[in-house]
Amino acid sequence: MIEDRDALYAYLLQEYNQPFSGWDFSYLNGRYETIHASDMWDYKDSIRKAMASAQSLLDIDTGGGEFLASLQPLPLQTCATESYPPNIPVARQRLEPLGVTVYAVDDKSHVPFVDNQFDLIICRHGSYAPPELLRILKSGRQFITQQVGGETNKELHILLDAPPYSFADWTLQRAANELEQAGFQVLEQREAFLLARYYDIGALVYYLKAIPWQIPDFSVEKYFDKLLALHKQIQQQGAIEAHFHQFFIIAQKAL
Repeated sequence: MIEDRDALYAYLLQEYNQPFSGWDFSYLNGRYETIHASDMWDYKDSIRKAMASAQSLLDIDTGGGEFLASLQPLPLQTCATESYPPNIPVARQRLEPLGVTVYAVDDKSHVPFVDNQFDLIICRHGSYAPPELLRILKSGRQFITQQVGGETNKELHILLDAPPYSFADWTLQRAANELEQAGFQVLEQREAFLLARYYDIGALVYYLKAIPWQIPDFSVEKYFDKLLALHKQIQQQGAIEAHFHQFFIIAQKAL
């Protein structure tokens, strides 16, 4: 338990500067948890079922490749894209030994694949361009995505008095509409609000540093007074909580 203001500031700087790579939050084990809803969909199981008839697979915004690697055995032709530069070498190191080619892509509306190339396209917490998905997906095949919704961590913005989330308008309805407008048929759509619990203020600092798009101007120096207040709140209440907004879509390209 840190009581001294200067000691807390030094501790939070240390947490902010902890290395982070890929999409691995294991450093926060025991200090942060996400409590899933009881009726949550099974993203991995949905993909495994679709993979049973797929000879080619594309994972969009693969992060460090952790999730894609967990789906082994993979189809013979499996590719991945990644748009966040620090993740690209991490993903290549993990996935290339598995026969997966990782492409650095900074423009989702122009990806380096031919028409009708893939049997299955997946995207976990990444961004995509529906018309481009339709172009590279084979007829009758599926796009499966799990997305982080725009209401994610809205409590943190209030607690820290931070600017509104830039992607607050990213909703299930908008995502489904965009896919349908591109020519997809939406087969399944679901939404959930998970509870995220922070047991240590250092865990919150590390988390916000790892996802800089949540609060782009976040720094220990700028938000220290608010962080100090939240530190005291955690000491009194045991944790602070925020909700993690997710939604899930399975869409199919017409025959």
